[in-house]
Amino acid sequence: MANMQQNFKMDKYNQIILSELKKNARISNAELADVIGLSPSACLRRVQDLESKGVIAGYRVVMNEKLLGNGFTAYVAVGLKSHSKSSQLAFEKAVSGATEVKECHNVTGPFEYLLRVETSDIDAFKVFHTDVLGSIPQVNTISTHVVMESAKDERL
Repeated sequence: MANMQQNFKMDKYNQIILSELKKNARISNAELADVIGLSPSACLRRVQDLESKGVIAGYRVVMNEKLLGNGFTAYVAVGLKSHSKSSQLAFEKAVSGATEVKECHNVTGPFEYLLRVETSDIDAFKVFHTDVLGSIPQVNTISTHVVMESAKDERL
């Protein structure tokens, strides 16, 4: 990580490139070059440099989960029975196979994990809560926060 920071230079062109790619990763190199005021070849070199240094970690498709039938979102705080590394690894392995879990973060505070869970509806969430989370032996506490509306979501 320190090596990347030494070799990476954040200048105004790189800032604009990253800002534009964050808004639209499908922008063509010619359009991007036009926006930032560089030649297409210079722009491409900069993008490739940002990729090779790991600043741009990848590109992905963001799907509209509501249109795909996942209209229910909840953030679930999970406390474990034990704070051991083996307990954490076992929990992470158990939730990694659950398609409903879209994000799993090990966090600080009164619980160990924060999950973003998406299901079709509350009934499907109840099944997930009982059959998946409820069956993981390392789980001690579960606290669910249902998303009613999102005023800001940069994933979309």
